[in-house]
Amino acid sequence: MKSLPQRTCIGCNTKKDKNEFIRIVKDKMGNLYIDRTGKASGRGAYMCDNIECLEKAIKSKKIEKAFQMKVEDKIYEDLRGVIIDK
Repeated sequence: MKSLPQRTCIGCNTKKDKNEFIRIVKDKMGNLYIDRTGKASGRGAYMCDNIECLEKAIKSKKIEKAFQMKVEDKIYEDLRGVIIDK
């Protein structure tokens, strides 16, 4: 049995299997977006699929630190939509 890669949530610092997270990607052009497949190329950050982790990441600016750039409110709204729609 092959083990899945482990990743850490940027909100709560919990380690889980990669497929249990929502992935946020920064591509070569500097665009941020939500990667639903988990296979898009670019710098990735992972977050648990719950609103508490998202709010912690927003408050502590962990997403901005992970990508070393200002994150637009649209990305946060998209993340809220993905979490609430599950």
